[in-house]
Amino acid sequence: MNMMQTTDSLEIFATCPKGIETLLADELTALGARVDRTTVAGVHLHASLVEAYRFCLWSRLANRIVLCLSQVQDIERPEQLKAATGALDWSAHWRPGTTMAVDFHGQSAHIRHTRFGAQTVKDGVVDALHEAGAPRPRIDARSPDLRLYAHLHRGRLTLGIDLSGDSLHKRGYRRDLAHAPLKENLASALLVRAGWPERAKQGEALVDPLCGSGTLLIEAALMAADIAPGLRRKRFGFHGWAGHDPAVWGELTREAEARASIGRKRCRVRLFGYDQSPQAIAATKANAMRAGVPALIELQGKSLTTLSRPDSLPDDARGLLITNPPYGERLGELPELVSLYTELGQAARRIFPGWRLALFTGNPDLGHRLGLRAVKQYAFKNGPLDCKLLLIDVPEAQMSGDTVAAETPGEASPYSEGARMFANRLEKNRKRLRKWLKRMGESCYRLYDADMPEYALAIDVYADRVHVQEYAPPKSVNSAQAQRRLHEALTVIPEVLGVRPDHVHVKQRRRQTGSAQYQKHGTSGERFQVQEGQARFWVNLQDYLDTGLFLDHRPVRRMLAEMAAGQRFLNLFCYTAAATVHAALGTSTSPGASDSVSVDLSNTYLDWARDNITLNRLDPSRHRVVRDDCIHWLETAGSEFDLIFMDPPTFSNSKKMAETLDIQRDHPRLIELAMARLAPGGTLVFSNNQRKFRLEPELAERFAVEDISSQTFDPDFSRNPHLHHVFLIRHREPA
Repeated sequence: MNMMQTTDSLEIFATCPKGIETLLADELTALGARVDRTTVAGVHLHASLVEAYRFCLWSRLANRIVLCLSQVQDIERPEQLKAATGALDWSAHWRPGTTMAVDFHGQSAHIRHTRFGAQTVKDGVVDALHEAGAPRPRIDARSPDLRLYAHLHRGRLTLGIDLSGDSLHKRGYRRDLAHAPLKENLASALLVRAGWPERAKQGEALVDPLCGSGTLLIEAALMAADIAPGLRRKRFGFHGWAGHDPAVWGELTREAEARASIGRKRCRVRLFGYDQSPQAIAATKANAMRAGVPALIELQGKSLTTLSRPDSLPDDARGLLITNPPYGERLGELPELVSLYTELGQAARRIFPGWRLALFTGNPDLGHRLGLRAVKQYAFKNGPLDCKLLLIDVPEAQMSGDTVAAETPGEASPYSEGARMFANRLEKNRKRLRKWLKRMGESCYRLYDADMPEYALAIDVYADRVHVQEYAPPKSVNSAQAQRRLHEALTVIPEVLGVRPDHVHVKQRRRQTGSAQYQKHGTSGERFQVQEGQARFWVNLQDYLDTGLFLDHRPVRRMLAEMAAGQRFLNLFCYTAAATVHAALGTSTSPGASDSVSVDLSNTYLDWARDNITLNRLDPSRHRVVRDDCIHWLETAGSEFDLIFMDPPTFSNSKKMAETLDIQRDHPRLIELAMARLAPGGTLVFSNNQRKFRLEPELAERFAVEDISSQTFDPDFSRNPHLHHVFLIRHREPA
């Protein structure tokens, strides 16, 4: 290619992550582009071939640099797409033996799948090369010599050569990844928005206290040392293009190498990375080594709670504190993250007064936990996630004697008045329950149940852990406000209760239908033992909506233990067989049941039931667990029992059941079937949790029925007398 061709004006389309189009336009303009316009996730421009090479080598923000060959209107059908593609002289861009791949984007009424669109473009290229007498190209989807770009939107087709090949965010240094790393070009965009290039020129420092695999640190180092981000890449898309000019490219890379060498020597900025994960620190070291900037970055294993000012920084040094903490995409992650964001805000105030804090998060509400106000916010996309970059000027420290003031006038306090009231309510409830808990020796109890409507939570304590259920707010409540109150509560709970944030587990409680309450919410498999009276149980606070132990039924289980001495016990809808364990153990003064049968349809909970039976050293041959539909089992069983406990769900349409269960509708049939298995003189303890349940009057005419619901609430559940209903049902004695 001659010099005239390298200076010709080419039509270029540069792609980028959504939200950084204007930054990319500015960057490419500085690199010599004549920008025509920006569009969603891209910039249209004109440039020479030399400048196009320079974009591939130096752009920190672009994904791809596409040389546009044609734009055609009114493309709707496959045959039109193929014809438009075949009309180009592809032989001018092809070398013999070149492999290719087609990246197709977009659709039309008749071209609905990108794979079909790519195939159609490929067919058009093959036909054009065949007509030109060129050999048929081979397809290599993974590592082609030449990658073609095709975009179809509203009938407008753009065809071109992808000069970048692999996305430009792949700098070649990052092989060791920590959890959920940022793409390199997005990290660079965050640094640009945070003003790092200007700060680096002024010699300021940069700290990432949660550095992960070090992407922000390394991109910041490349900027500060004037190192081209594409310098480490072995190959670009233009290397397989017939129009490539190796001499021009070689000159550009030599220039970049010289600038990098000078930049490393002259660079005086200090970059510091911290992470509590040894794997993350090791990954950052390896990535920095491959990027050629290990000497510019100091790394140390530290958590936010042990973070301190770098010893090598002067007392008056200023800089940028930038980080990308976890976002909390799952509700159960929030307790630790609320604590993490709070600690980050405290560390910024304590260690880096006067610095700029740049926080990138997919959960801006967590940003309120910092206790610092953002002066600017920028919207970004991190993959499919909507994220924000919060720019915060950390206030200068206010000294009082030798102590830095904890608060700065005008700054937001981490605790609102509502949060303080919530904390006071938790303390009040603990005080109210303290004597009862000590007397009964209970370690699992309900501390709070939406006592304050603004904080619509149920909070249960399980020994040294806390189970938080958020009641779904009504549509009349602003969702953002509800989310903020949840974050406030999760800040308060660990402090008031003295538990670790990672021992607080959060779920959202919604109206359940069918088997929804038994569906998995996680796969941690993490369970631990708790004590209830003489019994011990396995509980799991993470993986299911319920935990394996219904706390409101604690008094019923105590009652069953007292009633079960020497009895044949049947537990229907047994769940994890907590009632069976109590009945089998009895009390400290009386023996337990002689034998028992526990029936449920869920394999998961029956396995859990067996584990609870084993945990309490009960004989499984005497205390059997049976998998069956309880209605079917009652209809076919021939045994009699002296004590039956039946606690069916309010509603179930499980696929394993022959028919749906509605407790209000079906309870007469259930009770009649159970009473057919109840021995003379025996007792059926019938319970359910339907708030507005009414026992069918005819049952009271046939059997002796006693409603004992009011007697089955311990002090921790006394505020809600309709949480469950419990009846003792016996055969009437013959007249």
